[in-house]
Amino acid sequence: MTPIQSLVASGTKVWLDSVDPDLIATNRALGATGATSNPIIISDLLNTGRFDTAIATFAEARYDDEAIAWAMTDQLVKLAQDVFEPVWCETKGNDGWVSFELDPLLEDPARSLSATDKAKQYIELGKKWSAGHTNRMIKVPATDGGLLALEELVASGIAVNVTLIFSERQYTAARDACFRGAMRRADKQNVKTVYSIFVSRLDVYTEKAAPDLSPAAQGMVGIVNAKKIWKLNQQFWAGKGFALQQEMIFASTGTKKKEDPAWKYVEAFAGSDIETNPPATNKSVEASGRTLTRHIDELPSKDVLNEIQSKVDMGKLEETLMREGISKFADPHKALIKLIASKRAK
Repeated sequence: MTPIQSLVASGTKVWLDSVDPDLIATNRALGATGATSNPIIISDLLNTGRFDTAIATFAEARYDDEAIAWAMTDQLVKLAQDVFEPVWCETKGNDGWVSFELDPLLEDPARSLSATDKAKQYIELGKKWSAGHTNRMIKVPATDGGLLALEELVASGIAVNVTLIFSERQYTAARDACFRGAMRRADKQNVKTVYSIFVSRLDVYTEKAAPDLSPAAQGMVGIVNAKKIWKLNQQFWAGKGFALQQEMIFASTGTKKKEDPAWKYVEAFAGSDIETNPPATNKSVEASGRTLTRHIDELPSKDVLNEIQSKVDMGKLEETLMREGISKFADPHKALIKLIASKRAK
């Protein structure tokens, strides 16, 4: 049994943080059962030149640069969906999903859209890009506008992946909105929602914002935060009567410090729900030869937990990481459009 296979055997679903057709095939063979996309992933893929023929075809059809960006995203996500659709069928919709991220430019601070306007557009785009697809999940950020859109999206029969979650406050708001939407549906057996809690970014933040954390606590904030929210999610949905699991996604599972083992976050969450691991992380974990077993229920000592609670201001953490996250959300999409413009010029 390979390390990734042992991770799957522990009870974790592995969704690749890429829609590269080659990597999808490789990781599917290892046991991956889903995937996710974002503008950085699409931009990196198009930058390789492997899809220039498709870009040229859209350009000849008089698509503008932004339309080409979305057409290529749609195409690449659909290719991944085709690979994972058998999983979706076998699990009756509990697995086999591929996430499609909605327009990041809705969150561009330069546009100054109100939360209501953002929500309206998220709902319209969610319905547009999910129409006609079985195993496509719509990815919406846990921003003010994104949170306002969730109830209607779920009520409309759309599977959602709520992303950019850093705090319990964001998770609770997202979960409650999705639950309200689910309760409006007649087909409760088909409700599927997932909540992407970011991990490693929290530890990058605390190294600067909370440098006085002890060695035992520094580098554990992301893990502790995500595990606490995972437990809340388990408790909330238990006994609610939904046929499908409403799950946490452990995102940002690639290590940021050279001295950290590649499997640090991957192993910490082994045993439940979903991990969206970057391709490089999966490759390093595979190379380790390590057997991964269930660790999702384990927390550090009470002393470490108390120290994190007393020294880390989660409100400030959320505010800072959301500001950075929104920038990382919008800027890559602008770069993607510029990339397509340069390819068109060539």
